[in-house]
Amino acid sequence: MVKIVTYAFCIGLLLLIISCNKSSPDKRREAFDVSLINENSELQLSGEYEALIRLNINYLKKAVRMNYPEGKALCYLNIAGVNVSAGNYEKAQFFFNKAEKNLEHSENYYHQATFYNDYSLYFSHLKSYDKAIDCNNKAFEYAIKAKDSDLKNKLIPRLYVNRGIYFAWKGWRGTSLKSFIKGNELENSAYTNSMVAQYYLFNQEPEAAGVYVAKADNLMLSQKTSDVESLWVYYTMGYYYNEVNNNEKAEQALKKALEINIKTRRTYSSHINGVYKALAELYKKKNDGGRAYYYLKKYMEEENRLDVARLSTMNKATENFISEIKKESDWHKNDLPLFIALSIAVLTILGGYLRKVITVMKVNKSTLKMETEELKTHVYTRQLEEVIELARKNDSSFLLKFKELYPDFVSELLKINPDLENSELSFCAMLKLRFSSKEIADYTFVQHRSVQQKKYRIRKRLTIPADVDIYDFFENIKS
Repeated sequence: MVKIVTYAFCIGLLLLIISCNKSSPDKRREAFDVSLINENSELQLSGEYEALIRLNINYLKKAVRMNYPEGKALCYLNIAGVNVSAGNYEKAQFFFNKAEKNLEHSENYYHQATFYNDYSLYFSHLKSYDKAIDCNNKAFEYAIKAKDSDLKNKLIPRLYVNRGIYFAWKGWRGTSLKSFIKGNELENSAYTNSMVAQYYLFNQEPEAAGVYVAKADNLMLSQKTSDVESLWVYYTMGYYYNEVNNNEKAEQALKKALEINIKTRRTYSSHINGVYKALAELYKKKNDGGRAYYYLKKYMEEENRLDVARLSTMNKATENFISEIKKESDWHKNDLPLFIALSIAVLTILGGYLRKVITVMKVNKSTLKMETEELKTHVYTRQLEEVIELARKNDSSFLLKFKELYPDFVSELLKINPDLENSELSFCAMLKLRFSSKEIADYTFVQHRSVQQKKYRIRKRLTIPADVDIYDFFENIKS
C-alpha cells in the first residue's frame, strides 16, 4: 500500500514538474510581450526614434535566444509601424515581410491580430482602403480567438476605430460611425473621443463634434496620452475651433500639434499635412496672406512627398512581383506567354497609378497657384480698403500704410526728385489711388483751387509732360 501511494505521489510530482516547465516558457513569452509593448510605447511618448529602434533590436536578440519567433515578429512590427508613420513605406514593407515570415506557423492569435492590424494601417496610408478593410477583418478574426489578456483588451478598441476610418474613406458613414462609437465605448480615451469628433466634423456636424472634443481635451490632460495621439487630438481641436470660428483657440491647438511634430523629430510626419492645411485655412480667414500661403505650400509639399513615397513602394512591389514570377518559372515555352501577360497587366496597373499620381500632383499645383492668387487678391483688397479709409480720414498714418501696399512707389518718385517732401508724397499717393480733385479737397480740408495748384507744382517737380494725364503717369509708376 505504501509503495502504491509513493508511486502515485511520484507520478503526480512528475506531472506537476512537466506542467510547470510547459507553462514557464508561456509566462516568459507573455512577460516579453508586455515589457516590449510598454517600453516601445514609452519611447513613442518621448519621440526617441533612434532609441526605439535600438530597443527593438535588443528585444529581437532576446527573442532569438528564447527561440520565440512571435517575439521577433513583434519587434519587426514595431519598426515597421514607425516607418509607416514617417512615410517610409518601402522600408515598412520590408519589416512587414519579416514579421509575416515569423508568424507563418504561429498559433498565437494575439500576434496574428496585431500583425493584420498594423498591416491594415500600412494599406490605409497607401490609400488602399479595400486591402486595409480586408486586413482589419482578419485582425478581428484572430483577436476574437485570442485568449483574454490586457493586451487583447487594448487592441480590440483600436480595431474598431481603424475600421471606422477605413469605412469613412469608403463613404460607408453609418457603419463607420458605429465602429467609432463602439471603439470609444470600449476605450474612452482622448484619442478615441477625438476620432468620433473627427467623424462628425468630416460630416459637417460641429455641434455634435464639440461634445467629443471637450471629452478628448479633458482626457488628454488626465491620461498618459502618447505624442502621436496628442498630435491628433490637438489637430482635431484646431479643426473644430476653425469650424466654429474661434480663431484664437484654433491657432493655439494647431501650433501645439506642430510643436509635438518638432519634438518627435517629425517621426510622425505623415500625420502633419492635415495640420498644415488647417493652418492655411485659419490664416486665410484671418486675412494673413503670407502665413496662409506658407502653410498651404507646406501642405502641398508634404502631400507630394507622400505621393512619391507611395509610388516608390508601388514600384518596389511590382519589381518583387516580377522577380518572384521569374524564380517560379522554368522559362519553358508555355510559361513565357503567361509571364509576359502578367507583366503587362502589372505594368498597366502601375502606369494607371502613375498617371493618377501625376494628375493629382498637377491638380495640387494648379490648386496651390489658384489659392495663392486668391489669397494675394483678398489681402490686397483688404489693405487697399484700409489705405483708402485712412486717406478719407486724413489720418497721419496714411502714407506709412500706403508704402506697405505699394513698397516701390515712393522710392521711384524719389529717384525722379529726391527733394520731394512727405506732404507731396502723400498727395502723389492720393493721385495714385485716383482720388478726384474734389475728393482730395474734401479729405484734406482745402479749397478745390489749392488742389489744382498742387497738381501743377507736382507736374513741374516730377517733369510730367503737359500732354500726359497725371493719373496715368502715377498709374504707370512701378509700385
